[in-house]
Amino acid sequence: MVLLAVAVNQVLCAVGAVQVFGLMAAAVARLAEGTRHERGCQWLCILALGVMGILCGFAIQFGPDAAAACAVTLMLMTMISVVDLRSGG
Repeated sequence: MVLLAVAVNQVLCAVGAVQVFGLMAAAVARLAEGTRHERGCQWLCILALGVMGILCGFAIQFGPDAAAACAVTLMLMTMISVVDLRSGG
């Protein structure tokens, strides 16, 4: 039997949780378009974008990999919020 012991850094777990929260906030804001919850979800998305931007600056001290992961998440959140793929406009 092999036991794999992995040391998990709490800061990186928190970064991952914020990334998941940011992506979910962007998706919920997109899905709430045209409903009565649209304004609140948009504010939540803007807050999440700001937090993710701050986290990108904070993650630089953990190395380029952590900063790049945060930057990619920020880019995905922005693309989810902005891109409209509906046909017919």
